[in-house]
Amino acid sequence: MWSIGSIGFAAPWLLLGLIALPILWILLRAVPPAPIKRRFPGVALLLGLTDDENQTDRTPWWLLLLRVLAVAAAIIGFAGPVLNPQNAREGTGDLVILLDGSWAGANNWQSRIDRVDTLLVEAALADRRTAVINLNDLPVGDVPFAAPNEWRNRMPNILPQPWQPRDAAAWFAQNDDPFETYWISDGLDWDGRSDLLAELETRGSVTVFQTPRQTIGLRPARFEDGEVIVSATRTPIGNPLETSITAVGLDPAGVERQLVTVPLIFNAGEPVAETVMVLPPELRNRITRFEVTGTRSAGAVSLTDDALKRREVALIAGRDDREGLELLSPLYYLREALEPTADIIDGTLEDILLANPDVIILADVASLAGSEGETVLEWVENGGMLLRFAGPRLAASDQGRNQIDPLLPVRLRSGGRSVGGAMSWGEPKTLAPFSTESPFFGLPIPDDVTVTSQVMAQPDPTLAERVIAQLSDGTPLVTRNLVGEGQIVLVHVTANAEWSTLPLSGLFVQMLERLAVSTRPTNPDETELAGTTWLPNEVMDAYGRLEDGSALPGVAGEVLAGRVPGPDLLPGLYTGADRQIAVNVIDTETVLNVAQWPARIAVEGMQIVRETALKGWLLSAAVMLLLIDVIASLAVGGRLRGPRADVAAALALLLMWAPDAQAQSTDDFALRATSEVVLGHVLTGDTETDEIAEAGLLGLSQTLFRRTSIEPAAPIGVNIETDELAFFPFLYWPITADQPLPSREAYAKLNRYLRTGGMIMFDTRDSDSARFGSGSPEGQKLQAIARALDIPAIERIPPDHVLTRTFYLLQDFPGRYASRDVWVEAAPINAEQIEGMPFRNLNDGVTPVIIGGNDWARAWAVDNNGRRMFPVGRGMSGERQREIALRFGVNVIMHVLTGNYKSDQVHVPDLLDRLGQ
Repeated sequence: MWSIGSIGFAAPWLLLGLIALPILWILLRAVPPAPIKRRFPGVALLLGLTDDENQTDRTPWWLLLLRVLAVAAAIIGFAGPVLNPQNAREGTGDLVILLDGSWAGANNWQSRIDRVDTLLVEAALADRRTAVINLNDLPVGDVPFAAPNEWRNRMPNILPQPWQPRDAAAWFAQNDDPFETYWISDGLDWDGRSDLLAELETRGSVTVFQTPRQTIGLRPARFEDGEVIVSATRTPIGNPLETSITAVGLDPAGVERQLVTVPLIFNAGEPVAETVMVLPPELRNRITRFEVTGTRSAGAVSLTDDALKRREVALIAGRDDREGLELLSPLYYLREALEPTADIIDGTLEDILLANPDVIILADVASLAGSEGETVLEWVENGGMLLRFAGPRLAASDQGRNQIDPLLPVRLRSGGRSVGGAMSWGEPKTLAPFSTESPFFGLPIPDDVTVTSQVMAQPDPTLAERVIAQLSDGTPLVTRNLVGEGQIVLVHVTANAEWSTLPLSGLFVQMLERLAVSTRPTNPDETELAGTTWLPNEVMDAYGRLEDGSALPGVAGEVLAGRVPGPDLLPGLYTGADRQIAVNVIDTETVLNVAQWPARIAVEGMQIVRETALKGWLLSAAVMLLLIDVIASLAVGGRLRGPRADVAAALALLLMWAPDAQAQSTDDFALRATSEVVLGHVLTGDTETDEIAEAGLLGLSQTLFRRTSIEPAAPIGVNIETDELAFFPFLYWPITADQPLPSREAYAKLNRYLRTGGMIMFDTRDSDSARFGSGSPEGQKLQAIARALDIPAIERIPPDHVLTRTFYLLQDFPGRYASRDVWVEAAPINAEQIEGMPFRNLNDGVTPVIIGGNDWARAWAVDNNGRRMFPVGRGMSGERQREIALRFGVNVIMHVLTGNYKSDQVHVPDLLDRLGQ
């Protein structure tokens, strides 16, 4: 292929025809020939007369130019011009294409897949066997060589993983076959990369494709001096960079929101940047994760656990007459133990209750004045924790003597007990091992912890079940009583060292942690976690998306202690008996380094410049110019009248023809939409999106025809500005980032449609990169569209919603993606399950909206021959996901057409039988 700049020619020898253009110009100028001038005396009689019809004696220059351009366009078109011609790579034999497949490449994963696709096309032209291998998902057995086109069909199933590769060199060492390697690098250095390179070079040449894109890793947040400090690391290190960090958490209604956003600035040449968030405790405790704004990567997300959540603790002590003796203060040791891990609240009890703390600690407070006791009891019943410490005043009072005090967990004996003192006969008592039912179970008891005095509990039948710690002689040391949603705990010794050495030991701090008065240490070691099992609550994929992990197996504490993400320890939030631990891709010491390659390794960029054939455009231009020449020639020759004018008009209409001329009349549209059941999709203005939506509804319509009594006609695209919406029971609305907002009249039609029983399924098609309420372009566009719509309060589809059983029994609602963030109209506040029925009566009609981002249309889509158009998932599990997506579509349409009849009592026996109950 011969090239001029960025344009190549498949048949360049045809360009020699351009040499003939000057000759063609001369020939056209000579035809028609110039007339011969002859003198004729009789012409004098015609002087002064006007000739209405003039005809030139030569072809006008602009018409000549038009013809020459038409011929030139035809010659150049037949020469096969190509914009940005690509030369196939030289190479023979087998080819292996490697992808790092880590979280570092997730942010621009599609560009890597596109690069692999171009390499596969080149390999197909060279007839080379190819294997595409994700280093984070190594295949079993030998290198899986196959035809390049077969691998092109598998590419949608190759996904990044939220960890760095490992043991890749050992896997390739098992195979001795020679091959050439193309390595698509994520740009980061990782352990074992050099060993893998050395192993690959023994098989053949290695070419690396790597881009110097900025990679940012977000380290776990830490709490210091009342501030939340978030740091991030980056690579490559270079120019100043400004981004932002967003704290995400739940609002009081339990809906995930962006709580606060702060800027993060990397100075020139600095690999690490920090930013500070000063937040009130209530807001800080709601944070579930931090994100680098606009970055789709697990490394740009930092999950929070109990280490960041500091409980609000109020300290109140009885009157202390020993001023200046700080070590004897009832609150001294409590402050020392709690200040590093909790927010201390001081003030009067009335002011403290207004602040609604998590814990109130009363140190040697015998009784509360007036109505304070009733107020505190109400606070406990609503979920508060009252922790009381004994002391001389409580021992000398009559509280809880004759009858149990509501603010004490047990009845108390009069006076107290003294052991090991000068006036006693016994020795100081030690603590007995904690029972398995105690929250302190497993804590080691130091030998130097002794008790010399205590208040005694009055024996009764319920005492044993309220004791959570006791002395070696069996007398209660800590008792607890559950009251409503809260609890009351009494430590039968003082909070200072007057009655025991407990406040002087580390056991005191650990007991406060187990009672959830303070938070636990941030980095438990292997010894502390040994023998425990942790259940994944949420797990994170390479894109930084959180998914439900409740169905995954537990993780051993020894594995969790390492905090090294991998196939056996997914990044996410893990729950134990009394705490949560976050496993992040980036830890506090992580430093990102750019992958450096030896000089012998060829390194190319990730840029893809695709070929564009220009032949069709140029030949079309030549035909267009010739059509214009026909009309111009008729005009110049004075023949553009009569039938010829009609022909010219027809040619002009042909030139102005556009596909939009196929507009249907209003009557035809109404007949098509109402004569049969028709599913509609909202036209977005994006041709590809609209075609996919139509193909998706066509696939769903065919499924309904085969499996149900519904026989839909072909789907129809709906223009919400001009078309009537009432004809359609269901509208599928794919959201694109650049579609215009509806007009005022369109909003009025949409609201009327929603209020009169219509349903709209909004699909942002972004569940592979964002969650509901996130800042994706499609999500932001949906928020903008929905502001003026009359949409009721929404909630995630509950397990007993009618959509879960309208036709099929379902609990998942996937499309091409399998996110569970699918939202419908919220249930009424008073919706309760009726006795004898397995489901609540959630509403009395059809939910007007379904909102999600699972790209249902691509999962449903078929072509005109009924073949699936887009891959879903991987292998058989992917086909199972497509089947569930189709079943969800069937349930949606059945719900639209039949309402909530599945909630009727008559269907309960059949439903119970299907559920196996």
